[in-house]
Amino acid sequence: MYSIVLVDDHAIVREGFKRLIEMEPDLDVVAECRSADDAVEAVGHWHPDLVALDLSLPDGSGLPLIEHLLSVAPQTRIVVLSMHDGEPYVSEALRRGASGYVTKGVAPEELVAGLRAVMLGECFLSSDLRQRRADRPDAAIDPINRLTVREREVFLLLAGGRAPKQVAGELGIGQKTVYIHRASLMGKLGAGSELDLYRMATERGLLPPNG
Repeated sequence: MYSIVLVDDHAIVREGFKRLIEMEPDLDVVAECRSADDAVEAVGHWHPDLVALDLSLPDGSGLPLIEHLLSVAPQTRIVVLSMHDGEPYVSEALRRGASGYVTKGVAPEELVAGLRAVMLGECFLSSDLRQRRADRPDAAIDPINRLTVREREVFLLLAGGRAPKQVAGELGIGQKTVYIHRASLMGKLGAGSELDLYRMATERGLLPPNG
């Protein structure tokens, strides 16, 4: 029996997915969560085989939550369920450790197919996302993906409103090094200011709603 935690802030959506999943004899929804805090508590308690995670939660974006949940339960696999079907969301969710991404616009049966594929060790994308990537092979290309790990860290902190001195303190690097990374990442992104960085980050859902 595979244990599953459902994370979605809409009770009707959770109930629908739960009924669909539990029609399968070997799938069991052990917890339902409406917020990121609830999800962390449930995953820490159950250490489930799978988490079905919505990205839009009342206490923040589900993207950072992916990494948080995996730090709590490294063996748990995560499948994103989302109304957001833009390529940046998909790429960022997979980069952060999700094993699958299913949009809410596809047939409900695709959720079960995605859960099963992920449990077998595959990376699953719903049919609409696979078709889009087939039609546009360059769709997965995002300039943010060209950043180094350190440049991404500097990018997100600057986009979140940190001053270079604060970035240096949080990352434990020199302020001069921050300026070097800043110049490099802004060149790669074609950004002219921190406002551009903020816009790019929010468009991709990389910052929580409160910035």
